[in-house]
Amino acid sequence: MTKMTLLNAALCDIAKWAFTTRRVHRDDVHGLSTHFASAKAGDLILCEIAEIGHHKKIQLAERRVSVSYPGDFVVLCLGDRYAPDQFLATAVIDDDLIDLVAGGGVAGRIDAAHVRMAEPTRLRPIGLLTNASGRIMNVADYALPSLPANNDVTVIGVFGASMNSGKTTAASSLAHGLMHAGYAVAGVKATGTGAFGDFNSFEDGGAPALDFTDAGMATTFRMPMDQIEAGFDTLVATAAARGAEVVVVEIADGVFQQETRAILKSSAIRERLDGILFAAPDALSALGGVVVLGQDNLTPFAISGMVSCSPLATAEAAEVTGLPILSREELWSPDAIALHVAPLMRCASENVAA
Repeated sequence: MTKMTLLNAALCDIAKWAFTTRRVHRDDVHGLSTHFASAKAGDLILCEIAEIGHHKKIQLAERRVSVSYPGDFVVLCLGDRYAPDQFLATAVIDDDLIDLVAGGGVAGRIDAAHVRMAEPTRLRPIGLLTNASGRIMNVADYALPSLPANNDVTVIGVFGASMNSGKTTAASSLAHGLMHAGYAVAGVKATGTGAFGDFNSFEDGGAPALDFTDAGMATTFRMPMDQIEAGFDTLVATAAARGAEVVVVEIADGVFQQETRAILKSSAIRERLDGILFAAPDALSALGGVVVLGQDNLTPFAISGMVSCSPLATAEAAEVTGLPILSREELWSPDAIALHVAPLMRCASENVAA
Protein backbone atom coordinates (compact mmCIF):
# COMPACT_ATOMS: atom_id res chain seq x y z
CA MET A 1 0.00 0.00 0.00
CA THR A 2 1.53 3.32 -1.06
CA LYS A 3 1.89 6.38 1.09
CA MET A 4 -0.35 8.28 -1.33
CA THR A 5 -3.11 5.70 -0.88
CA LEU A 6 -2.94 6.10 2.88
CA LEU A 7 -3.02 9.87 2.55
CA ASN A 8 -6.01 9.77 0.23
CA ALA A 9 -7.83 7.33 2.51
CA ALA A 10 -7.51 9.90 5.29
CA LEU A 11 -9.61 12.23 3.14
CA CYS A 12 -12.60 10.02 4.00
CA ASP A 13 -12.47 11.53 7.49
CA ILE A 14 -13.25 15.00 6.13
CA ALA A 15 -15.50 13.90 3.28
CA LYS A 16 -19.25 14.27 3.15
CA TRP A 17 -20.82 10.81 3.36
CA ALA A 18 -24.02 10.48 1.35
CA PHE A 19 -27.33 8.95 2.42
CA THR A 20 -26.62 5.76 0.44
CA THR A 21 -23.65 5.10 2.74
CA ARG A 22 -25.54 5.59 6.01
CA ARG A 23 -25.11 2.00 7.22
CA VAL A 24 -21.37 1.84 6.53
CA HIS A 25 -18.94 1.61 9.45
CA ARG A 26 -16.49 4.38 8.64
CA ASP A 27 -13.79 2.91 10.87
CA ASP A 28 -13.59 -0.01 8.43
CA VAL A 29 -11.89 2.19 5.81
CA HIS A 30 -8.18 1.36 5.60
CA GLY A 31 -7.22 2.32 2.08
CA LEU A 32 -8.22 3.07 -1.47
CA SER A 33 -8.07 1.15 -4.71
CA THR A 34 -7.75 2.65 -8.18
CA HIS A 35 -8.79 -0.58 -9.92
CA PHE A 36 -11.76 1.26 -11.36
CA ALA A 37 -12.31 -1.19 -14.22
CA SER A 38 -13.48 -3.85 -11.76
CA ALA A 39 -15.88 -1.58 -9.87
CA LYS A 40 -19.49 -2.70 -9.54
CA ALA A 41 -22.80 -1.34 -8.31
CA GLY A 42 -22.79 -0.63 -4.59
CA ASP A 43 -19.03 -0.13 -4.29
CA LEU A 44 -18.07 2.82 -2.11
CA ILE A 45 -16.06 5.52 -3.82
CA LEU A 46 -14.29 8.67 -2.65
CA CYS A 47 -14.65 11.52 -5.13
CA GLU A 48 -13.78 15.19 -5.40
CA ILE A 49 -16.47 17.48 -6.80
CA ALA A 50 -14.99 18.96 -9.96
CA GLU A 51 -17.91 20.91 -11.47
CA ILE A 52 -21.31 21.83 -10.03
CA GLY A 53 -24.19 20.94 -12.34
CA HIS A 54 -27.75 19.75 -11.81
CA HIS A 55 -27.27 18.36 -8.30
CA LYS A 56 -26.09 21.31 -6.25
CA LYS A 57 -26.54 19.53 -2.92
CA ILE A 58 -25.78 16.14 -1.40
CA GLN A 59 -28.16 14.26 0.88
CA LEU A 60 -26.02 13.24 3.82
CA ALA A 61 -26.04 10.04 5.85
CA GLU A 62 -27.22 12.20 8.76
CA ARG A 63 -30.39 12.84 6.73
CA ARG A 64 -29.84 16.50 6.05
CA VAL A 65 -28.91 18.32 2.84
CA SER A 66 -25.46 19.83 2.34
CA VAL A 67 -24.66 22.46 -0.28
CA SER A 68 -21.85 21.26 -2.55
CA TYR A 69 -18.76 23.23 -3.53
CA PRO A 70 -16.04 22.50 -6.08
CA GLY A 71 -13.25 20.74 -4.22
CA ASP A 72 -15.55 19.00 -1.72
CA PHE A 73 -14.70 15.38 -0.98
CA VAL A 74 -17.67 13.04 -0.97
CA VAL A 75 -18.16 9.33 -0.29
CA LEU A 76 -20.79 7.89 -2.61
CA CYS A 77 -21.92 4.56 -4.03
CA LEU A 78 -21.44 3.50 -7.59
CA GLY A 79 -24.86 2.74 -9.05
CA ASP A 80 -27.24 2.51 -11.99
CA ARG A 81 -30.18 4.87 -12.24
CA TYR A 82 -33.51 4.84 -14.06
CA ALA A 83 -35.39 8.14 -13.88
CA PRO A 84 -37.42 9.17 -16.96
CA ASP A 85 -37.73 12.74 -15.64
CA GLN A 86 -33.98 12.95 -14.96
CA PHE A 87 -31.20 10.52 -15.89
CA LEU A 88 -30.48 7.06 -17.21
CA ALA A 89 -27.10 6.04 -15.81
CA THR A 90 -24.73 3.09 -15.61
CA ALA A 91 -22.59 1.96 -12.66
CA VAL A 92 -19.22 2.33 -14.35
CA ILE A 93 -16.03 4.36 -13.98
CA ASP A 94 -14.61 4.76 -17.48
CA ASP A 95 -13.22 8.30 -17.57
CA ASP A 96 -11.23 10.80 -15.55
CA LEU A 97 -14.54 12.41 -14.53
CA ILE A 98 -17.80 10.66 -13.71
CA ASP A 99 -21.28 11.97 -12.89
CA LEU A 100 -23.36 12.51 -9.81
CA VAL A 101 -26.47 10.70 -10.99
CA ALA A 102 -28.58 11.10 -7.83
CA GLY A 103 -28.44 13.54 -4.95
CA GLY A 104 -28.82 10.75 -2.41
CA GLY A 105 -25.28 9.71 -3.25
CA VAL A 106 -25.05 7.66 -6.45
CA ALA A 107 -22.23 8.07 -8.96
CA GLY A 108 -21.75 6.62 -12.43
CA ARG A 109 -21.96 7.51 -16.12
CA ILE A 110 -25.02 9.28 -17.45
CA ASP A 111 -26.14 7.72 -20.73
CA ALA A 112 -29.29 9.77 -21.38
CA ALA A 113 -31.11 12.70 -19.81
CA HIS A 114 -34.46 14.45 -19.97
CA VAL A 115 -34.25 17.46 -22.27
CA ARG A 116 -34.95 19.82 -19.37
CA MET A 117 -32.07 18.56 -17.25
CA ALA A 118 -28.97 20.68 -16.73
CA GLU A 119 -25.54 19.16 -17.18
CA PRO A 120 -24.71 16.76 -14.33
CA THR A 121 -22.41 17.55 -11.45
CA ARG A 122 -19.01 16.10 -12.37
CA LEU A 123 -16.86 14.10 -10.00
CA ARG A 124 -13.18 13.21 -9.97
CA PRO A 125 -12.86 9.61 -8.70
CA ILE A 126 -10.04 9.31 -6.17
CA GLY A 127 -10.42 5.69 -5.13
CA LEU A 128 -12.68 2.83 -4.15
CA LEU A 129 -12.74 2.34 -0.38
CA THR A 130 -11.01 -0.79 0.89
CA ASN A 131 -11.12 -2.51 4.26
CA ALA A 132 -8.35 -3.96 6.44
CA SER A 133 -8.01 -7.01 4.19
CA GLY A 134 -7.72 -4.87 1.08
CA ARG A 135 -11.18 -5.80 -0.23
CA ILE A 136 -13.28 -3.12 -1.90
CA MET A 137 -16.12 -2.10 0.41
CA ASN A 138 -19.71 -2.37 -0.83
CA VAL A 139 -22.98 -1.31 0.80
CA ALA A 140 -24.07 -4.95 0.61
CA ASP A 141 -21.49 -5.67 3.33
CA TYR A 142 -23.63 -3.66 5.76
CA ALA A 143 -27.08 -4.97 4.93
CA LEU A 144 -29.55 -6.10 7.56
CA PRO A 145 -29.36 -9.81 8.37
CA SER A 146 -31.36 -11.75 5.79
CA LEU A 147 -34.72 -12.99 7.00
CA PRO A 148 -37.24 -15.33 5.39
CA ALA A 149 -40.62 -14.05 4.28
CA ASN A 150 -43.06 -13.16 7.05
CA ASN A 151 -46.54 -14.39 6.12
CA ASP A 152 -48.44 -12.94 9.08
CA VAL A 153 -48.06 -9.20 8.63
CA THR A 154 -50.34 -7.38 6.16
CA VAL A 155 -48.52 -5.85 3.18
CA ILE A 156 -50.04 -3.04 1.12
CA GLY A 157 -48.20 -2.10 -2.07
CA VAL A 158 -48.20 1.43 -3.48
CA PHE A 159 -47.54 1.63 -7.23
CA GLY A 160 -47.73 4.56 -9.61
CA ALA A 161 -48.19 5.49 -13.23
CA SER A 162 -44.85 7.28 -13.38
CA MET A 163 -42.33 9.35 -11.47
CA ASN A 164 -43.95 12.32 -9.75
CA SER A 165 -47.39 10.73 -9.74
CA GLY A 166 -47.76 11.17 -5.98
CA LYS A 167 -46.64 7.73 -4.76
CA THR A 168 -44.64 8.97 -1.79
CA THR A 169 -47.45 11.18 -0.51
CA ALA A 170 -49.97 8.37 -1.02
CA ALA A 171 -47.77 5.81 0.76
CA SER A 172 -46.91 8.00 3.74
CA SER A 173 -50.53 9.21 4.02
CA LEU A 174 -51.79 5.63 4.01
CA ALA A 175 -49.27 4.70 6.71
CA HIS A 176 -50.32 7.74 8.76
CA GLY A 177 -53.99 6.80 8.43
CA LEU A 178 -53.33 3.21 9.45
CA MET A 179 -51.51 4.45 12.53
CA HIS A 180 -54.44 6.67 13.50
CA ALA A 181 -56.79 3.76 12.93
CA GLY A 182 -54.93 1.87 15.65
CA TYR A 183 -52.61 -0.35 13.67
CA ALA A 184 -48.90 -0.77 14.31
CA VAL A 185 -47.50 0.22 10.92
CA ALA A 186 -44.14 0.54 9.17
CA GLY A 187 -43.12 2.03 5.84
CA VAL A 188 -40.81 0.33 3.35
CA LYS A 189 -39.34 1.65 0.10
CA ALA A 190 -38.57 -1.59 -1.71
CA THR A 191 -37.17 -0.31 -5.02
CA GLY A 192 -35.70 2.86 -6.44
CA THR A 193 -32.64 5.05 -6.11
CA GLY A 194 -31.18 5.73 -2.68
CA ALA A 195 -32.47 9.04 -1.26
CA PHE A 196 -33.97 10.14 2.01
CA GLY A 197 -37.16 11.79 0.69
CA ASP A 198 -39.36 8.68 0.87
CA PHE A 199 -37.68 7.49 4.07
CA ASN A 200 -38.28 10.82 5.81
CA SER A 201 -41.82 11.08 4.49
CA PHE A 202 -42.80 7.82 6.20
CA GLU A 203 -41.19 8.87 9.46
CA ASP A 204 -42.69 12.37 9.32
CA GLY A 205 -46.08 10.66 9.25
CA GLY A 206 -45.22 8.57 12.31
CA ALA A 207 -44.27 5.29 10.64
CA PRO A 208 -40.78 3.85 11.22
CA ALA A 209 -39.11 3.37 7.86
CA LEU A 210 -36.78 0.97 6.09
CA ASP A 211 -35.59 0.98 2.50
CA PHE A 212 -33.55 -1.04 0.03
CA THR A 213 -30.32 0.61 1.24
CA ASP A 214 -30.97 -1.30 4.48
CA ALA A 215 -31.01 -4.43 2.33
CA GLY A 216 -27.60 -3.58 0.85
CA MET A 217 -28.54 -1.90 -2.44
CA ALA A 218 -27.74 1.70 -3.37
CA THR A 219 -30.25 1.39 -6.19
CA THR A 220 -32.37 -1.51 -7.41
CA PHE A 221 -32.23 -0.71 -11.14
CA ARG A 222 -30.59 -3.64 -12.98
CA MET A 223 -30.39 -5.69 -9.79
CA PRO A 224 -31.40 -9.36 -10.19
CA MET A 225 -35.03 -9.94 -9.28
CA ASP A 226 -34.13 -12.63 -6.77
CA GLN A 227 -31.98 -10.09 -4.91
CA ILE A 228 -34.80 -7.52 -4.92
CA GLU A 229 -37.24 -10.18 -3.68
CA ALA A 230 -34.84 -11.25 -0.91
CA GLY A 231 -34.43 -7.61 0.09
CA PHE A 232 -38.21 -7.17 0.18
CA ASP A 233 -38.60 -10.26 2.38
CA THR A 234 -35.93 -9.03 4.78
CA LEU A 235 -37.38 -5.51 5.01
CA VAL A 236 -40.94 -6.72 5.62
CA ALA A 237 -39.83 -9.37 8.11
CA THR A 238 -37.62 -6.86 9.94
CA ALA A 239 -40.53 -4.42 10.19
CA ALA A 240 -42.73 -7.21 11.54
CA ALA A 241 -40.07 -8.26 14.06
CA ARG A 242 -40.00 -4.67 15.27
CA GLY A 243 -43.72 -4.75 15.94
CA ALA A 244 -45.49 -3.82 12.70
CA GLU A 245 -48.87 -5.38 11.94
CA VAL A 246 -49.16 -3.62 8.58
CA VAL A 247 -46.31 -2.71 6.21
CA VAL A 248 -46.88 -0.11 3.49
CA VAL A 249 -44.46 -0.81 0.64
CA GLU A 250 -43.72 1.80 -1.99
CA ILE A 251 -42.46 0.59 -5.37
CA ALA A 252 -40.53 3.18 -7.38
CA ASP A 253 -41.16 4.73 -10.78
CA GLY A 254 -44.02 3.68 -13.05
CA VAL A 255 -45.58 0.39 -14.04
CA PHE A 256 -43.48 0.19 -17.21
CA GLN A 257 -40.11 0.45 -15.45
CA GLN A 258 -38.42 -2.93 -15.95
CA GLU A 259 -38.18 -4.07 -12.31
CA THR A 260 -41.67 -2.76 -11.50
CA ARG A 261 -43.10 -4.53 -14.53
CA ALA A 262 -41.36 -7.76 -13.50
CA ILE A 263 -42.68 -7.43 -9.95
CA LEU A 264 -46.25 -7.04 -11.19
CA LYS A 265 -46.07 -9.78 -13.80
CA SER A 266 -44.60 -12.61 -11.77
CA SER A 267 -42.68 -12.30 -8.52
CA ALA A 268 -42.70 -13.25 -4.87
CA ILE A 269 -43.42 -9.61 -4.11
CA ARG A 270 -46.60 -9.60 -6.18
CA GLU A 271 -47.80 -12.80 -4.51
CA ARG A 272 -47.18 -11.34 -1.06
CA LEU A 273 -49.25 -8.18 -1.51
CA ASP A 274 -52.60 -8.07 0.27
CA GLY A 275 -53.73 -4.95 -1.56
CA ILE A 276 -52.59 -2.25 -3.98
CA LEU A 277 -53.05 1.52 -3.83
CA PHE A 278 -52.34 3.15 -7.20
CA ALA A 279 -51.07 6.71 -7.62
CA ALA A 280 -51.76 8.63 -10.83
CA PRO A 281 -51.16 12.18 -12.01
CA ASP A 282 -54.45 12.46 -13.95
CA ALA A 283 -57.58 10.58 -14.94
CA LEU A 284 -56.12 9.09 -18.12
CA SER A 285 -53.17 7.71 -16.15
CA ALA A 286 -55.55 6.34 -13.54
CA LEU A 287 -57.48 4.46 -16.22
CA GLY A 288 -54.28 3.29 -17.89
CA GLY A 289 -52.95 2.02 -14.59
CA VAL A 290 -56.12 0.06 -13.88
CA VAL A 291 -55.97 -1.47 -17.38
CA VAL A 292 -52.27 -2.40 -17.05
CA LEU A 293 -52.78 -3.90 -13.60
CA GLY A 294 -55.82 -5.76 -14.92
CA GLN A 295 -53.67 -7.41 -17.57
CA ASP A 296 -51.81 -9.03 -14.68
CA ASN A 297 -55.08 -9.88 -12.88
CA LEU A 298 -54.57 -7.18 -10.27
CA THR A 299 -57.05 -4.53 -9.15
CA PRO A 300 -56.19 -1.63 -6.84
CA PHE A 301 -58.56 -1.01 -3.95
CA ALA A 302 -58.32 2.75 -4.62
CA ILE A 303 -56.60 5.49 -6.64
CA SER A 304 -54.66 8.33 -5.07
CA GLY A 305 -51.81 10.63 -6.07
CA MET A 306 -51.81 13.92 -7.93
CA VAL A 307 -55.15 13.18 -9.58
CA SER A 308 -56.82 13.49 -6.17
CA CYS A 309 -55.69 17.13 -5.85
CA SER A 310 -58.25 18.26 -8.44
CA PRO A 311 -62.01 17.82 -7.88
CA LEU A 312 -62.56 17.70 -11.65
CA ALA A 313 -59.80 15.16 -12.25
CA THR A 314 -61.05 13.14 -9.28
CA ALA A 315 -64.55 13.02 -10.78
CA GLU A 316 -63.18 11.98 -14.17
CA ALA A 317 -61.01 9.24 -12.66
CA ALA A 318 -63.84 7.90 -10.52
CA GLU A 319 -66.13 7.76 -13.56
CA VAL A 320 -63.73 5.93 -15.87
CA THR A 321 -62.22 3.53 -13.31
CA GLY A 322 -65.20 2.86 -11.05
CA LEU A 323 -62.81 3.00 -8.07
CA PRO A 324 -62.61 5.25 -5.02
CA ILE A 325 -60.29 8.25 -5.49
CA LEU A 326 -58.70 9.07 -2.14
CA SER A 327 -56.89 12.29 -1.34
CA ARG A 328 -54.12 12.36 1.22
CA GLU A 329 -56.53 13.80 3.78
CA GLU A 330 -58.97 10.96 3.16
CA LEU A 331 -56.15 8.44 3.56
CA TRP A 332 -55.44 9.95 6.97
CA SER A 333 -58.99 9.13 8.09
CA PRO A 334 -59.68 6.05 10.25
CA ASP A 335 -63.08 5.86 8.54
CA ALA A 336 -61.46 5.50 5.12
CA ILE A 337 -59.06 2.92 6.51
CA ALA A 338 -61.95 0.94 7.97
CA LEU A 339 -63.85 1.04 4.69
CA HIS A 340 -61.10 0.43 2.16
CA VAL A 341 -58.13 -1.17 3.92
CA ALA A 342 -59.39 -3.10 6.95
CA PRO A 343 -61.02 -5.80 4.77
CA LEU A 344 -57.55 -6.59 3.38
CA MET A 345 -55.96 -7.22 6.76
CA ARG A 346 -54.33 -10.49 7.77
CA CYS A 347 -54.16 -9.32 11.37
CA ALA A 348 -56.37 -7.34 13.71
CA SER A 349 -55.12 -4.91 16.30
CA GLU A 350 -56.76 -4.82 19.69
CA ASN A 351 -56.50 -1.03 19.47
CA VAL A 352 -58.14 -0.56 16.09
CA ALA A 353 -60.55 2.36 16.10
CA ALA A 354 -64.17 1.46 15.60
